[in-house]
Amino acid sequence: MSVTITRQEVIALIDTLPTETLPELAQFAEFLRSKTFPHNAPMIDVDEQRLLTIIQRRLAPEQQHRLDQLRRKNEIEELLPSERAELLQITEQIEYADAERAGALIELARLRNKPVATILREYSPEYVTDAN
Repeated sequence: MSVTITRQEVIALIDTLPTETLPELAQFAEFLRSKTFPHNAPMIDVDEQRLLTIIQRRLAPEQQHRLDQLRRKNEIEELLPSERAELLQITEQIEYADAERAGALIELARLRNKPVATILREYSPEYVTDAN
């Protein structure tokens, strides 16, 4: 029996996965790609894949939504003390992830012998400004 699933359904399913499963998912996707296009698909090194996973990691959509809510409440000075603590916790999590991301960008640039700015443009274009 054949099951039909759309690319959008797969993407929606991936969005529900916990972040810690993404490296394994990426390796599986690389395996499928190499199986489908064995001569055209360069295999990504495991270290590079680990770095790419860190570089491309973002907040889960529900956590991003909560952060946006807390920021709006903070702007109009309506945060409860518990919400302020939650906002600080999420902000610390983001700062830690940003530091991890910066380290991964530097390491990937070193592995590929490319400038960090090039890696940043390739994998995190949302962080690139016009002032380059």
